[in-house]
Amino acid sequence: LAPRAGTCYQQAKQVLHAAVPERLQGRERETGLLRQFLLEHVLGRRPGSLYVSGAPGTGKTACLSRVLLDCKEKLAGSRTVVLNCMALGSPHSVFPALAQQLGLPVATGRERIRSLEKHLTAQGPMVLLVLDELDQLESKGQDVLYTLFEWPQLPSSRLVLVGLANALDLTDRSLARLGAHLAGKPRLLHFPPYTKEQLTLILQERLGQVAGDPVLDSAALQFCARKVSAVSGDARKALDVCRRAVEVVELEVRGQTLLKPLPRGES
Repeated sequence: LAPRAGTCYQQAKQVLHAAVPERLQGRERETGLLRQFLLEHVLGRRPGSLYVSGAPGTGKTACLSRVLLDCKEKLAGSRTVVLNCMALGSPHSVFPALAQQLGLPVATGRERIRSLEKHLTAQGPMVLLVLDELDQLESKGQDVLYTLFEWPQLPSSRLVLVGLANALDLTDRSLARLGAHLAGKPRLLHFPPYTKEQLTLILQERLGQVAGDPVLDSAALQFCARKVSAVSGDARKALDVCRRAVEVVELEVRGQTLLKPLPRGES
């Protein structure tokens, strides 16, 4: 790392944040499949469900957010509800949270689920429900997950359900009964850990947005990518490591600037 003007470090730290980029490196296939599924089911008015799995930092949420942004106009005629299940108090809290998003009156117990089912099978635009951190909805008997994944199978349903979770086998383990009627089984899309090459490209693309000479040299990026891919393949971790490296150098440069003797005559 070469000492540089302070602003380049600020820019570097900014681009290394885990925001949703314009294009996701190494996830072209997954992005294409997500887009295809949404357009096929939401625009084609075909209820259905998709289960997206992959370890943390493999791009699941980022890819889906990118696709939703890119398809915003096409999906404008439907209703999109995104819930992060980590923010819910309990698995059953998903039902009042969904009712609230859909503008339905608050009900309790069985009535709550019945009113949602009635709403999702009535005439109206397609409803796209995205449930992030889906594994938080696992409960005794898995009644919450079964209820949600059975909704797209109801006669005249207008629900398209997309669930994202870390576990690869959640549907096999927890939703075995859905496999009994194959039409009810969600489609699966798995995000593998990022490879060393993919992580290097991600870091190069992010830091390439900073004007001037590279803030981190190529060997450092490859070293970081190799280490992270060996442990987890988590892109957020790789971005984090590089951001910390930039912070360390920024502090060093700042320290050197403060210690420099001032030209004679300047106070």
